[in-house]
Amino acid sequence: MRRAFALGFLILGLGLKTGPVAALEEVDLELVILADASGSIDEAEIQFQRQGYADAITHRDVLAAIARGIRGRIAVTYVEWGDETSQEVVVPWTIIDGLAPARSFADKLRKTPRLAFGSNAIGSAIAAAQMLIETNAIEGFRKVIDFGGDSANNWNGPPISVARADALKAGMVINGLAILCHESDCSGQPVEYDLEKAFAQQIIGGPGSFVITVDSRESLAKAVRRKLLLEIANYKSTQ
Repeated sequence: MRRAFALGFLILGLGLKTGPVAALEEVDLELVILADASGSIDEAEIQFQRQGYADAITHRDVLAAIARGIRGRIAVTYVEWGDETSQEVVVPWTIIDGLAPARSFADKLRKTPRLAFGSNAIGSAIAAAQMLIETNAIEGFRKVIDFGGDSANNWNGPPISVARADALKAGMVINGLAILCHESDCSGQPVEYDLEKAFAQQIIGGPGSFVITVDSRESLAKAVRRKLLLEIANYKSTQ
């Protein structure tokens, strides 16, 4: 009963429709980008995360990787997460099959104001991403949740282990972007443990899952582009 109520709350909170849908649109990849907007992330960090993804999704290498897929297109949505009541869609599901839709996605990402707030609820964020994949009108050959954050702490909402297990059971892959804020352009403080190791042990999962770390504005752009290339090409990072 509690689980059913929680899922119903997520549907209402994300504005999802549960009625019948038309024929599903087929893509190579359904990708939910879960970006950290919790209390440890300030406005500058919100913007540098968004700019990193905006630059990556329009990069020629990423567009070329998309074009090489069987269907030549992917579906992407960008979600910012905070506490258990705050998982907010910044850019809705968008089919990327070339430069024009990629630029449109990037433009919306840069212009939309911050939407999510509150202390870490990673389990809620993963559950919301799963719901977004399961209730859209898209069918991807692969389904990936791309989780980004500057800690692996879970202060409210369902346990990470429960949400992670549910997503993996549903055939999804969870990858990680560990944000290590050591540079002056990243004002939050790093956690006092090995964040990459915590992501690997507690958050990511599924075939070929991986973690990539970021410690500056410059490394973010490169890391996000590389991560998207890995996810689109469907092979495991060896770095």
